[in-house]
Amino acid sequence: MAVTINSSLKELLADPKAKAILEKYFPGFAGNPQLQMAMGMTLKQVQPFSKGVITDDKLKLIEEDLKKT
Repeated sequence: MAVTINSSLKELLADPKAKAILEKYFPGFAGNPQLQMAMGMTLKQVQPFSKGVITDDKLKLIEEDLKKT
């Protein structure tokens, strides 16, 4: 099953291609210690807590990249 923008962070980070896409837009994302608390959440659910880092524009770009994999 392919991961999508609606997949949990755990699912996204378990997929090497999706993980690379996340690192492309958010360098150091996978190594963020706070990430462990949000593994069951989607990027959209984490967005309000990201202090403007996870924007709607970036989510659209990530979604496009995920569709290409």
